[in-house]
Amino acid sequence: MSDTAITAATAQIMTVLRHPQDRPVVRSFFDPATFTASHVVHDPATRRAAVIDSVLDYDPASGRTNYASAQQIVDYVLEQKLHVVWQLETHAHADHLSAAPWLQEQLGGQLAIGADIVRVQEVFGKIFNAGTEFARDGSQFNHLFRDGEGFKLGNLECIALHVPGHTPADMAFVIGDAAFIGDTLFMPDYGTARADFPGGDARMLYHSIRRLLSLPVQTRLFLCHDYKAPGRDTFAWETTVGAEREHNIHVHDGVEEDAFVSMRTTRDASLSLPNLIMPSVQVNIRGGHMPEPEDNGVSYIKIPVNRL
Repeated sequence: MSDTAITAATAQIMTVLRHPQDRPVVRSFFDPATFTASHVVHDPATRRAAVIDSVLDYDPASGRTNYASAQQIVDYVLEQKLHVVWQLETHAHADHLSAAPWLQEQLGGQLAIGADIVRVQEVFGKIFNAGTEFARDGSQFNHLFRDGEGFKLGNLECIALHVPGHTPADMAFVIGDAAFIGDTLFMPDYGTARADFPGGDARMLYHSIRRLLSLPVQTRLFLCHDYKAPGRDTFAWETTVGAEREHNIHVHDGVEEDAFVSMRTTRDASLSLPNLIMPSVQVNIRGGHMPEPEDNGVSYIKIPVNRL
């Protein structure tokens, strides 16, 4: 991971902080069924927008999908007269299915994820015995971001940061003074993401988190999930670098690497797998598309027995 990328992101954030009229506008949508926060961020000057970590509604009992959650995003984009240029995924989620392909049909935008998605595709392609017909080259996405890569959202400067640990392919997207950090950190009273999925690494997660927390303290952080910490009655998904550095129960300033790794490893060993990991991963490594229909025209989700 490049220090140059963080230096560039820091300079970008400080520039926006000096010119608050250039701050991106963020509207978040929370799905309580999967505890997922999706975000629409746009440049107020040009109305160019990105959709980040969208949710496809999925009923595991019936195997049926619907677009009620994603329709809220469509309604907002149309109401605000935004032009979507990016459909961004912070990683291949294990707890919800992506609605990005459907949102592309409705709103447009390039579908993008981190370049190391190919590593996730390789691991889970084997776990689900996906066969040679499943491409493991990231070609299901329109663009694969690399660490430190710059891009634009209207007039806003943006930088992609590789933040592995939860999965090998996690990316954070710094857009203006806002960073969309996926499953690295949760709200300060809840802590940090797990690191025990195939390809995850608690030590790597620690370094990714410290990297993010080296951004300016005023940086707005938008999270992908919230589970309401004990004693808190409402869901929350926006915080700051400063709040995380001071108050995060797992990784506030002063928590050393070995202590974090020990805590995270012990905690992860007590966690159950996410309820939707089987359908979610199979769909999300395909860029949100269902597995290819079989000869009867129906797509099927595999459940490997005694494998995970």
